[in-house]
Formats: sequence, C-alpha cells, structure tokens
Amino acid sequence: MRDILKIGDKEFSNRLLCGTGKFRDKNDIKKMLAQSGSQIITIALRRVNLDNPQDNILNYIPKNITLLPNTSGARNAEEAVRIANIAREFGCGNFVKIEIIHESKYLMPDNEETIKATKILAKDGFVVLPYINPDLVTCKKLEDAGASTVMPLGAPIGSNRGLETQSLIELIIENSNLPVIVDAGIGMPSHAAHAMEMGADGVLVNTAIATAEDPMMAGHAFSLAVQAGRMAHLAKLAKKSKYAQASSPLTGFLHQERQS
Repeated sequence: MRDILKIGDKEFSNRLLCGTGKFRDKNDIKKMLAQSGSQIITIALRRVNLDNPQDNILNYIPKNITLLPNTSGARNAEEAVRIANIAREFGCGNFVKIEIIHESKYLMPDNEETIKATKILAKDGFVVLPYINPDLVTCKKLEDAGASTVMPLGAPIGSNRGLETQSLIELIIENSNLPVIVDAGIGMPSHAAHAMEMGADGVLVNTAIATAEDPMMAGHAFSLAVQAGRMAHLAKLAKKSKYAQASSPLTGFLHQERQS
C-alpha cells in the first residue's frame, strides 16, 4: 500500500522527523539518517556557518534530506520571520518550523505570535510547520493562516516525558484538516508508536535519539515504532472493552456431548 505523508508540495514515505541538536559527534547525524530512513531534519540557523565548513551543520546532512530550519531563538513573530528569511537566503529551502519562545524555564511556545508569523511566511511562499502548545482553536487559526501542518507538543522540549498532552492532541487529530506532527517530549519508541496509533501523521524526535548511547540504533528503533504505530492506526484495531470477551465460543460441543 502506498502511504505517503504530503507536506507542501513534497511527499515523504517516512513519518519520522529528526533533529540535529545534542549529537556528541556531528558525523553520527548522517549515519543516524541512514539507519532511520528519516527524510526531514530540523536545523537551528545559528548552526549554519558558511564561513567554517567544520562548524557548518549543513555539511553533515545528505543532499536528499529535506531541511527544516527552525526559528529557535525567536521571541516574537518579527524575529521568527527574519530568521526564516535568512535561512532561505542561506539555501535551506522554503520549509520552516516556526518556534517562538520567550521564557527559558519551561520553553513553552507562544501560540499567538506563532499565528502572526505563520500568516506572514505562508503569504511569502514558505511551507510553514508551526510548533505550538496543543490547542484546537490555535490549530484552526493556523489553518486559516496558511500553515502546512500543526506540531503540538507532547511534553516540554527535551523532557522525554511522552504524551502528557494526549487528550488535547486527540482533539486536534480528530478535527484538524492539516497533517498533525507530534513534537517535543517523545522520549521512547513506545511514545512515538502511541502517537501514531492515535492517528498522528508523524512525530519529530531529537533529544531521545541524539543523546542515546547509540544514536544510530535509537533512530532505527524510533523509525520502526513510527511504522508500527502507523500500521496499527490504518488497521483500525478493535476498541477497548470494559468486560472480558472470549476469543473462542464458550458454548457448544462439550455441552452437546453430555446430552447425546
């Protein structure tokens, strides 16, 4: 079965999105991508250094991978728009992940400023993937603003706590007309599988892969989990039941034998 994730004008066969932060060795990024099969990777613009090839993160990413520059460091819509335009000038393409955060303790995204930035960037031809607190009203406003996906957080960035916002994400999945990519907080492959079983269209994982003792194996594990969760969702598994339900008939031949 052909099962494609379409974002903007691009199609992807792998629904695991990865990040480039926190790797102990940047050379592991390319190996991890090969193991996971991930086709989209986020990069922070401050890690793009065209003057120093050793420090330029772009030199560690294969050309066939879609770059998703993020606006990390932006505190409002104006700064996010500026970062997105600089990234495009640096040759990072027209995909952009809007990430607007102006407090450092919980690193919660600012939904209001994210909507503002999305309107501006979508009109300017960007494929906008906004990172948000999971809120259905915000998601509908992002649809109107021209977003290409919505990216609700599962838990705070880098926390590895999983789907603490599950009930809110479920509302978004049920009502969104855009692909839903669960971002932040995914710490284990089982978290990723659960998000996909719920009906998410993809997950983005960075910290859990990059800080694993073996990032390549971790990337592979997350990719398999995403595939398994997606297949389970498409299979439309049976619902939970409050009561036991025998998998074989409890009446039949023994009772009939005693009567004969």
